[in-house]
Amino acid sequence: MTTPIITIAVDETLNELVARAPETLPVLQRFGLDTCCGGSLSLITAARQHNLDLAELLVALHTAMVEDEG
Repeated sequence: MTTPIITIAVDETLNELVARAPETLPVLQRFGLDTCCGGSLSLITAARQHNLDLAELLVALHTAMVEDEG
């Protein structure tokens, strides 16, 4: 069995990410990211505005997506 390749682009908006991977919504919420008012922001912009570690956010999002695949 092969493991699917999961990519997350830092220029993808929060809304785009949640539309294609709904399992990421709880992760965004845990990091304090709002898909209502902030949904049009890219991941990198949202992380900067909330003083978040982008790498930590990406790992958490990726983990949620991998766990959903399994």
